[in-house]
Amino acid sequence: MTAITKPAARPSNPRFSSGPCTKRPGWSLEGLKNASLGRSHRSAEGKGRLKSAIDKTHKLLALPDDYIVGIVPASDTGAVEMALWSMLGQRGVDMLAWESFGSGWCADVKNHLKIENARVIGADYGELPDLNSVDCSRDVVFTWNGTTAGVRVPDAKWIDDHREGIVICDATSAVFAQKMDWDKLDVVTFSWQKVMGGEGAHGMIILSPRAVDRLESYTPPWPLPKIFRLAKNDKLIAGIFKGATINTPSMLAVEDYIDALDWAESIGGLKALHKRADGNLKVMADWVGKTDWIDFLAVDPKTRSNTSVCFKITDPDVAALPEDQQAKFAKKIVSLLDEEDAAYDIGSYRDAPVGLRIWTGATVEASDLEALLPWLDWAFATVKAEMS
Repeated sequence: MTAITKPAARPSNPRFSSGPCTKRPGWSLEGLKNASLGRSHRSAEGKGRLKSAIDKTHKLLALPDDYIVGIVPASDTGAVEMALWSMLGQRGVDMLAWESFGSGWCADVKNHLKIENARVIGADYGELPDLNSVDCSRDVVFTWNGTTAGVRVPDAKWIDDHREGIVICDATSAVFAQKMDWDKLDVVTFSWQKVMGGEGAHGMIILSPRAVDRLESYTPPWPLPKIFRLAKNDKLIAGIFKGATINTPSMLAVEDYIDALDWAESIGGLKALHKRADGNLKVMADWVGKTDWIDFLAVDPKTRSNTSVCFKITDPDVAALPEDQQAKFAKKIVSLLDEEDAAYDIGSYRDAPVGLRIWTGATVEASDLEALLPWLDWAFATVKAEMS
């Protein structure tokens, strides 16, 4: 491939990290001036801001009226672990895994909770497991959008309307960007630092009435750390879902999340967020369609993520290299683009196949992705020329 001239124009915002993700367009610290800094999160003002974040989330996601939303510690990871430790063990569980985080939940259930009747239904990076093999008489745990593989479930039709178990869904890279079938989901978790470009350390947990019933009717056989407790004396700890958080939250981060929610409403709400993410994926898909050195990691176009877009380098000369040399090649592309301030943090996840990962969620501007594409071609050509 002939080396190409360095592009003249750079993306206005080169932040394409898959978490924490870029802030919303037009973001500034000025938008956080009403943060309840130096105030107790238990004060009327502090609880009011936390409750506002909860209410705005419920409204923006168009949740069923009887679903509840809570703010919990430790990002999406904390929210998922809270659900696993608090609710599993009553019956068998089907665990779905096709990338790093889903595999991590499987390991926790089998190796730490030691649920004997746990079944792992897996697939390699780039593919989905056989969703039709899931048994909804059991509990089900899955990741809607595999952040490290760029593979998502296309829908929730495979979940039985008359399921006996509960369905726990890690939706951190999907919620706000992809259509969620709430009636099929009993526990949904996410974090602020993904599609909404918020700050880390805080998680969100959404519970259906069926999930609440599980919490109030079942006590797991293992000790529960305070940070995981959603029920006490066989009753839901309702305050968590009204702004009384388990531990002290960052009120600055809370305000930042509220700012992102308000921005989303101002541009047209959930449909606008979906449209932006879908449009960003199209920018990348159009480029891949005319580019001979790269392809999506996701095998089936129907399962391609519109947020965490993962790529593999398919150039024959690069693909023929030993795996460690392929990794060095990809890292050189990433480093070169970082040095040029053209793209930050676009390397594939450490456990994922060698390649690139570019965040295309709703806070990313399509114009920045379009400006990035020539830089990707330039970086590839530059690094490949060094092989000669």
